[in-house]
Amino acid sequence: MESFFEPVDLACRNGRSVTIRAIAPSDEAVLLAAFERLGPQARYWRFMRAMGEPDRKRLRAALASIAERGLAIAAVGDEGIVGTSMFVRDADPSCCEFAISVIDAWAGTGLGSAMLRMLVDAARDRGVREMEGIVLAGNEAMLRLARRMGFTVTRHPDDFGLCLCRLSLAPSGDATT
Repeated sequence: MESFFEPVDLACRNGRSVTIRAIAPSDEAVLLAAFERLGPQARYWRFMRAMGEPDRKRLRAALASIAERGLAIAAVGDEGIVGTSMFVRDADPSCCEFAISVIDAWAGTGLGSAMLRMLVDAARDRGVREMEGIVLAGNEAMLRLARRMGFTVTRHPDDFGLCLCRLSLAPSGDATT
């Protein structure tokens, strides 16, 4: 899969700007620094468990495989990476799963919305027909964002502590959805 993503400059509601660009395998150190700036609650919402230290082995594996499986983007401000988002194709390449993280100081600035819109567009451009995300039921901010973006939000069938957010990416009028 092609991982090309044209960098985009974005002005956020906090009056500051970021450049949103593709994440590369060489970004390991800056991603680890961004992880350190994620507050405990943001880490919990993103990883669905308390995380004191990042899993470096898992990060390296993800960085090495993202170009074949999906797209990962980072919002880079003056202080480094302030947000990340990604989608990864499932075993069925017409479906993908998304994830987003924004450091606490940038929460509520519109950054998460902008990154999710970019992911949706990129996935659709790559032929993905459905995007989904698993979100903790208590993560109201993420659930509101998903609903605003047109995702259907339901309780996960196997775990009522989770919600399943789904969005059809099929072109309008496609009878197969």
